[in-house]
Amino acid sequence: MSLGLVIAKARKDAGLSLDDLADKTKIRKLVLSEIENDIFVNCGGETYARGHVRNIAKALGADAKEFIRIFEEEQGIETRSMQDLLVESNVIKNQGEPRKVSWKILLVISLVSLALVGIAQIVISNTDTKDVADTSPTASAQPTASSSPSADAPTENTYSTGSGVEVIVNASRNNSWLFVADANGQTLFSGQILRGSTKVFTSDTALNLKLGNAGGVDLTVNGNPIDPVGLDGEVVSVSYGVDS
Repeated sequence: MSLGLVIAKARKDAGLSLDDLADKTKIRKLVLSEIENDIFVNCGGETYARGHVRNIAKALGADAKEFIRIFEEEQGIETRSMQDLLVESNVIKNQGEPRKVSWKILLVISLVSLALVGIAQIVISNTDTKDVADTSPTASAQPTASSSPSADAPTENTYSTGSGVEVIVNASRNNSWLFVADANGQTLFSGQILRGSTKVFTSDTALNLKLGNAGGVDLTVNGNPIDPVGLDGEVVSVSYGVDS
């Protein structure tokens, strides 16, 4: 049986309430209630806790030495956590105590968060601008419909498994996810096409495309520009052959 239970039993056997025991010992009722639940963190330290235990034993006519012995076994320095010792010594606060946060602190946190979001947007915007600048030579290198786009386009933006059908994808308005495969199911490209960049695809018989943002790109099929195949944010699948 723990010390708290021993004290509670002795008090009840003596016919005393917590209020009665508080009057006899001059210990606050709340502290007495915590002691009966083996909580000593609000006693003011181990020395004061020992004094409380002795006073309680005296008020109940119990053996103070026995109470102290049980206290040592259960609450002695060697058996108690460092956190409890720090709480009793007022070095740290009990984690159970509610912590009040000033509205000024919340306001500062909100302002800092907004500032960070703004900075992130600026960085992203600058990155997109750089991507457009880096890819603009590709757009300017596109030949007219009367010439062969595949021959003049940069190697890294040209994907081919033949020469029968040609599709040029120009991300003129926005970024888009893009997947392209030929009639045999061979993947020519799968990934992001950035705004301002152009990619050229050729194959023997047919090309199958899937656009993750159809409204953001323009297509030129076999040298002929075609109308937008979808709206912004719309996922569209299209196929083009030699006669398209």
